[in-house]
Amino acid sequence: MDVVTSHLGVFGNGLLVSVELSGSTFVLAGLLGLLLACCRISPVVPLRVFGRLYVAALRSVPLLVLLTLFVFGLPEIGLVYSLFWTAVTAMGLYWAAFFCEVIRSGVRAVPRGQIEAGRALGLTFGQILRLVVLPQALRTVIQPLASLLIAVTLNSSLAAAVGVTQELTGQTELLDQQYAQPLVTFGAAALCYVALTLVIGQFAGWLERRLAVLR
Repeated sequence: MDVVTSHLGVFGNGLLVSVELSGSTFVLAGLLGLLLACCRISPVVPLRVFGRLYVAALRSVPLLVLLTLFVFGLPEIGLVYSLFWTAVTAMGLYWAAFFCEVIRSGVRAVPRGQIEAGRALGLTFGQILRLVVLPQALRTVIQPLASLLIAVTLNSSLAAAVGVTQELTGQTELLDQQYAQPLVTFGAAALCYVALTLVIGQFAGWLERRLAVLR
């Protein structure tokens, strides 16, 4: 336990970087996933085809393979930027496919009569999405989105495998290499991840109850 107590700052900094990595990935995935969901339900056939192919392709590639492709492949074509943002980009593109399907499931839960009512009022497709469909869809998928955020948080540890050693798992590996106490160091890291997921779950529950009252 001396390894953990004497390196609390290391675990704290690693946890902070993991939160930044997961949060940035989730925001990027959310924006891209929302656009993909709009494409998938669009009346424009090419957009629907693009959305379907994107989701099918990205969900078929292991995340670690995609991370490796971005980190070691992009410099080969002249695109060089920090490892942190390379990882965020790769993971954001990957998780956008899953975000899209979560949003699309929420859209399917919106009664079709409300969509028809919007059309009867003369609303455009974009207005129906913005004013009628998406506000209700997002309320119904709070828990699935929380589960997705937990998955993003836990899988952010894969960034350590491609050189993002500042995050929690990367820092834990460095400590283990120095002290050779994997049970203690990785046990402490596991507790940090458990704490993160519990916070996400509690916040999602509070948000769901809050929106239920506002309906």
